[in-house]
Amino acid sequence: MSYRLFLAVAFALPLAAAQAADCPSLLKEQGHLQKLRSKTDLDLCSLYAGKPLLVVNTASHCGFTPQFKGLEAIYQRYKGQGLEVLGVPSDDFKQEADDSAETAKVCYGNYGVTFNMTQVQSVRGDAAIPLFKGLAEQSGQAPRWNFYKYVVDRQGKVVAQFSSMTKPDDPELQAAIEKAIASQP
Repeated sequence: MSYRLFLAVAFALPLAAAQAADCPSLLKEQGHLQKLRSKTDLDLCSLYAGKPLLVVNTASHCGFTPQFKGLEAIYQRYKGQGLEVLGVPSDDFKQEADDSAETAKVCYGNYGVTFNMTQVQSVRGDAAIPLFKGLAEQSGQAPRWNFYKYVVDRQGKVVAQFSSMTKPDDPELQAAIEKAIASQP
């Protein structure tokens, strides 16, 4: 083993262990959560630990689908302050495309989304992915419809939840995001 490789491994392993220890339980053990339009797994701990996060379950064929534009505006407005947005397409309410390419076209092509989107996932009940089980447990509410919004602080705690009716530019949602941004890791 070369000296450079040895140093890389020697310093990377403790750093990875420290990052894993600092990862809130909400983001751990997500299993096989792939990025939309990709075979790349999303490691929620490495992407979002210590960062404020807005998590939204989405659907491509819903009356609330135009909220993608507002969600992207939120992301652009606050990403410099550390905010991350994660969109999770779901067909739990029977309004998601059958094809992930169509879902990607709606998100990326029609609305110009630049924040991370996952492949289609279940967000309610026993079939829900661990992230949404944790969001429901912490907040006391699973998504009631598409575009349900959860604001998570830097410690991985849900600080607010908002119904589908809440538009991304709503002052209460923006205040909750700002509160999450101001939280300390």
